[in-house]
Amino acid sequence: MKSMTRKLRRQTGASLLEVLIALAITGVVTLAVFKAYVVQHRHYIVQEDVTDIQQNARAAINEITRHVRMAGYDLPMGLAAIAPSNTNPDTITLTYHSADCDTYLSAPMPQPSAELKCGSDISCFWDGMWVYIYEGAVNTGEWFQITHVQADAFHLQHNTMVLSRSYGADSKVLAMVQVKFFIDTSDADHPNLMVQYMGQTPQVYAMNITDLQFQYEMKNGAVLDEPVLVDDIREVLVSITGRSNSPDPEAPDTANVYRYRDFATSVHLRNLGS
Repeated sequence: MKSMTRKLRRQTGASLLEVLIALAITGVVTLAVFKAYVVQHRHYIVQEDVTDIQQNARAAINEITRHVRMAGYDLPMGLAAIAPSNTNPDTITLTYHSADCDTYLSAPMPQPSAELKCGSDISCFWDGMWVYIYEGAVNTGEWFQITHVQADAFHLQHNTMVLSRSYGADSKVLAMVQVKFFIDTSDADHPNLMVQYMGQTPQVYAMNITDLQFQYEMKNGAVLDEPVLVDDIREVLVSITGRSNSPDPEAPDTANVYRYRDFATSVHLRNLGS
């Protein structure tokens, strides 16, 4: 009988106090693990936001830099390489000659609405393309849109546009690039860097770009926000501000508090001046 009593004592369960202590320890451990997870997740979100800012802003500044470096390349007289606008955020329009796609008129136009009879291969042009026609003898030119390319006949049509004048033989038809960069702030929660090519609607190039600033170093060393003489520009200073997609959760007031990163570069113009 005594042996059975000792055996029953050894098989007794945990007391209520022991259960409460175990639950308390489990709660503390669970809370610590949960807090660690929350902190780690918050750090992950922060890092992801910072990475997005850097990627968007760097892609934007690299694209702008590429076009600025080309500005003014082989332009006919009368076209400005850079059209600056100190609009805060600033706007810039860049123009340059796109190589390997040019032709010339083999015969004069009888009237401004006539199709263009060309004297060389025009297969590099396409329907809907915007080009620049220029007559060097009178230093006159203008943009127009090609509506149809007749490659076999060497004819370019512009049915939707009548040119301002009839161009003579040997007038050049040039493949040009004219691109405009600006910030669209119409939606304050989602400001974007926009890019617009000649004759096309603006497109979003980089999201959450809040500011775009340009300064222009002139040949006399002066740095201006909006130069009058574009041909005197020797260097373009570019700065961009990127913003996180969502407010900073660590900020005291998360309503309108975002993370920001600034990026800047300078571009020497190789096609203007000397």
